Amino acid sequence: MMQTALFEETPRPDANLYVGPVEKTFPPPRPFQVTAHESLRQGVREGHRCQVLMSATGSGKTYLGMMLISETLKKGRRCLFICDRTVLIDQTSAVADSYGLNNHGIIQRNHWRTDYLKPLQIASVQTLARRDMSNQEFDVVIVDEVQDQYKGWIDLMTLFPNAKFIGLSATPFSKGLGKLFTNLINAATMHQLTTEPDPTSGKPVLVPMRIFSCHKVNMEGAATRGGEWTDEGAAERGMEIIGDVVADWELYGKGRKTIVFGPTIAHCEKMKDWFVSRGHQAMTFTADTTPAERADILREYRKKDSGLDILISVAALAKGFDCPEVSCICDVRPLRKSLSTAIQMWGRGLRSAPDKTECLLLDFSGNIVRFADDFSDVYFNGLNQLHKGEKLDKKIRKDEEHIEMACPKCGYKPCGKRCVQCGFQKKKQSLEEHAPGVMKEIIIGGKKAADDNHHLYKQLVSFTRNSSSQKPREWAWNLYKQITGESVPKKWEGEFWMMPLCHVTSATKGKIQQLRIAYRHAIK
Repeated sequence: MMQTALFEETPRPDANLYVGPVEKTFPPPRPFQVTAHESLRQGVREGHRCQVLMSATGSGKTYLGMMLISETLKKGRRCLFICDRTVLIDQTSAVADSYGLNNHGIIQRNHWRTDYLKPLQIASVQTLARRDMSNQEFDVVIVDEVQDQYKGWIDLMTLFPNAKFIGLSATPFSKGLGKLFTNLINAATMHQLTTEPDPTSGKPVLVPMRIFSCHKVNMEGAATRGGEWTDEGAAERGMEIIGDVVADWELYGKGRKTIVFGPTIAHCEKMKDWFVSRGHQAMTFTADTTPAERADILREYRKKDSGLDILISVAALAKGFDCPEVSCICDVRPLRKSLSTAIQMWGRGLRSAPDKTECLLLDFSGNIVRFADDFSDVYFNGLNQLHKGEKLDKKIRKDEEHIEMACPKCGYKPCGKRCVQCGFQKKKQSLEEHAPGVMKEIIIGGKKAADDNHHLYKQLVSFTRNSSSQKPREWAWNLYKQITGESVPKKWEGEFWMMPLCHVTSATKGKIQQLRIAYRHAIK
């Protein structure tokens, strides 16, 4: 148990009244949680009133938040824990009870636990936006899912100018977050949590993902707004592959606790109907699901012997939902910009559980390919600055720029800059690694097509990898042979998937087109 607290001042004389009866104790913290806790305290010493704690889904951010609350209560001070959705209020309250923090109230209309005099209050941002909190006072405010910037808690930063604000997030990528918080603490990366065993259980905190690229939603020409595909456009295209979603799930994910993500409620309802028509128990869990229905659905879904194995949602299950037994995620929500949304969706299946060794990601959206490079960076390194996350969620990924590549070492697909399966990392090509005797310019049709043979091969690699060819490596090899009359050097051929994409000159494109026309004529 950690002995230090976020506040180092002398406890209030009536501090024992703030803690209340403790029925259970906290489990021992994991090493990275100890480090994160000390980093938060160091941030306070350095003058940071508002800090963000970044840690992957399933890593125990709520545990660490409750630990901070417990220590603050023991100092005789008041705390507020803010959930980003009303549906998570009772779940958070139950977590507080499990750690012995029974002496808390809930700020919610007609809730049986409402008691503003309790030292710990749990509330949702929606409720806080409608409440006058000027008669309250808090010393520590924990904001869960802080990347969703709600006026309900932002206003409290001014209302409680002396309170320490701690934001919790697996994806602190939102615009302007760095203006509200001055310090980012990267508690643990996904790679660390997937590989390092937990001292208590001996198992890693997270399980690895196993990805299956399934029938894809065709988003070519779909409507966009602000650079992102519209929900309506994504849903319209998604309707075309609903049968494939169910068939591929039956092939790979049947028998697993599953969450399916779609772009709109209407699309989710259609997918549910298709699952049910094939004899599977499935329910939608969306903004249209009433609180009573949500409670009943989750209660049934969490049962180990339940026949309800499939929940279908847009965003209601993408953040904060905790069911470690989930071991299959179906991503049917195409995205171009929001890497944070994709990571939140995939993270629902990564929590470790008994007899669980992996999470299947069935990719129907193409997201895993579009985000492969940036996801692998976050997977291994996390973030070190809040503005970096903001850039990741503003960046538009275009399908023609991203190709599903296999890891040259283990064959894992899709492989970004670094393979999340085996850790293989691509190296930048050296400009001096050309074979001797091939430094002569390549001239086609009187125009310079390439600086030399190696440059030509790079262009052919870029062209074929950006094409829809099922065998781009073989095509590039044949094009090189036809243009130069020589075979591709073995060394270059082995670098096919690692070569950075480059500009293809008009002369090279013209020669490729000429060879394609000649090939079609030969076939005829």
